[in-house]
Amino acid sequence: MNLEKEVSIVLGGAAGQGIQTIEESLTKILKLSGYNVFATKEYMSRVRGGINTTEIVISSEKQRSFLKRLDLLVTFKKGVLNHLKDRISDETIILGEKENIDEEFMNNKNIIDIPIQEISKNIGNVLFSNTVGSGIILGIFEGNLKLFNKYLEDKFSKKGKEIVDKNIEAAEKGYELGKKILKDLDLSLNIEKNEKINNEIILSGTEAVALGAAKAGCNFVSFYPMTPSTGVSTFLATHSKDLGIIVEQVEDEISAINMAIGAGYAGARSLVTTSGGGFSLMCEAVSLSGMTETPVVIYLAQRPGPSTGLPTRTAQGDLELALYSGHGEFPKIIYAPGKIEEAHKISQIAFNMADKYQIPVFVLSDEYLADTYYNLSDNELESLKKENHVVKTSLDYKRYEFNENIVSKRGIPGFGEGIVLSCGNEHDEFGDITEDIDLINKMTKKRNKKLDLIRKEAIEPEFIGNETYKNLIVSWGSTFYPIKDALEKLNLKDTAFLHFSQVYPISDSAEKYLKNAEKVINIELNYTGQLGRLLKREFGIEMNDSILKYDGRVFAVEEIIEKIEKVLRE
Repeated sequence: MNLEKEVSIVLGGAAGQGIQTIEESLTKILKLSGYNVFATKEYMSRVRGGINTTEIVISSEKQRSFLKRLDLLVTFKKGVLNHLKDRISDETIILGEKENIDEEFMNNKNIIDIPIQEISKNIGNVLFSNTVGSGIILGIFEGNLKLFNKYLEDKFSKKGKEIVDKNIEAAEKGYELGKKILKDLDLSLNIEKNEKINNEIILSGTEAVALGAAKAGCNFVSFYPMTPSTGVSTFLATHSKDLGIIVEQVEDEISAINMAIGAGYAGARSLVTTSGGGFSLMCEAVSLSGMTETPVVIYLAQRPGPSTGLPTRTAQGDLELALYSGHGEFPKIIYAPGKIEEAHKISQIAFNMADKYQIPVFVLSDEYLADTYYNLSDNELESLKKENHVVKTSLDYKRYEFNENIVSKRGIPGFGEGIVLSCGNEHDEFGDITEDIDLINKMTKKRNKKLDLIRKEAIEPEFIGNETYKNLIVSWGSTFYPIKDALEKLNLKDTAFLHFSQVYPISDSAEKYLKNAEKVINIELNYTGQLGRLLKREFGIEMNDSILKYDGRVFAVEEIIEKIEKVLRE
């Protein structure tokens, strides 16, 4: 069998079996061995049991999309094969012990019995199965065993020399078995190694947002745990001392956002993290941010709703929730990064824009982007200059002073001689409550005119394709790479792609692309086509077709190819 350029490996087992541990070790060592790696996971909402899987794609060129195709499947639990039956083909190689093979697949010619538990028991404990399994995959791909042994030594050093030695023995036994499988199957792996990849870093969407926030000067985080947003807060909490960030886990979501706004009033660059159900509780406070003109960045990681929905799956169903959040009228910004490297950059932009325009700013992510990771070079991770718009106040300082720039100068308590009033009621220039008709009108205009300035700084949508296109595909957020890769494989000269990483306010430059198309097709992970509705509202342009998915699963490249071909035939 000849596996060229890219290989899709899937590991499947139950929650609690350590699938993520194998994923972590494999991706690190395969990257250090010179391979490009991409990994993403799907998991059920339970602590133990069920079926969880991880896909790792190893490739010669950078590959950053979820693939439906399975080249190599390793099962650690009965039920995995049935769970993945729609992805298993006649070419899929299945590795697993007999007791982990579903009856329907017993006659599959590509099943290889691997005695992982037997090897582990001979070493001393079945708990070494994860290390044996990792060693097998590394052996098949001729990964660097010395690096793996060093990784195990560092990981288990606190548990004593005996545990370290047994894990190294497990790795070496697994590695030997992997090399034997490679030889017995006569596998030809034509995947190029590149020494430059050794120096790249592996970054997840969660880590990218967190690191971007830290680079932007975020120094206060408040949150109430909610999948899949919690990782940003816990990452920053883990590194809080080094980064100089205060991280508070509070009693509920209402407290979280109000605490972040309070910190913003005091001068912090504050972040609050949440997901759909938690954000629903925050909507009143978003309006408080709008009225008091206090900056706050809201990381909203989407998952399927309504209610608890599918808490560990992915979706793009909260665009309109963010767009229309908060009562009354006031400006806000909504970003939706489509790539991990873009999440790192946009997280920085979000803090600068919140500080500059004194508004709530959203970074919309989803479970897929949050839990996906791949290797990145230094030049793919852009660092932006931190913008600070806080002023030192004078005795006659007016927090909401009218001026030619529309945006009032923002002072903070204790920095200067002035008094800094913040008021959730309508107010005058000082911040005192008012019901004066002229002041009400002027203050309303002052707040909302910011949107005109913000629109001028909106991130332009990314256009990919031939300028003479007839069909235009539009999307936002994490669907970027699957669509891009699908279109590259289709090689359609008359079809282009427009991707939005800022969904509100939308750059005016989008209009020309939309109006030049004979057919506009939007692709989204929701039921109602929320981006399509927003584009119609902003530019009066109807979507001619929509490719929508709302089962909690991400789009695979092959799936998008099939659906685009079908839409273009109709």
